[in-house]
Amino acid sequence: MKMRTLNDLMVDVARDMLDAEKQLVKALPKMAKGASSPELKEAFETHLEQTKAQVERMGRVLEALGQPIRAKKCQAMEGLIAEGKEVLEMDADPETRDAALIAAAQKVEHYEIAGYGTMCTWAARLGLDEVKEILGETLAEEKTTDGLLTEIAEAAVNEQAAS
Repeated sequence: MKMRTLNDLMVDVARDMLDAEKQLVKALPKMAKGASSPELKEAFETHLEQTKAQVERMGRVLEALGQPIRAKKCQAMEGLIAEGKEVLEMDADPETRDAALIAAAQKVEHYEIAGYGTMCTWAARLGLDEVKEILGETLAEEKTTDGLLTEIAEAAVNEQAAS
């Protein structure tokens, strides 16, 4: 697809983010299973349900843009998930693995925050109020998840891993 306009770029990134969310739906159950902290496990399980809804929302975004719901391979998410898989396979104490899982998950959240934040800005510029609202809902969830992961790390996981 040739990028001629900001709208073309928006469609391309929306397809990329759709694939990113689909990849995450497959990865989050493994991350939850690998977590030893009950709070971390619950955070991953909660975010899995949010991510399933985000996949549906990205379909709505593509429809609102007049496009078929078709994903484009997200290389960045593939790499971030590969890092998470390495964490799950590392020879580490459970508390240390939890700290590493949080770090891997926050890399994912920061990638998503950057993507959705950019798309919200573009949607506003293009006057796509419905698209901006849909993306804004997902952006808010990603920021909340990032904050929750920080709270879990600072409240217990990092201290347990340090000792």
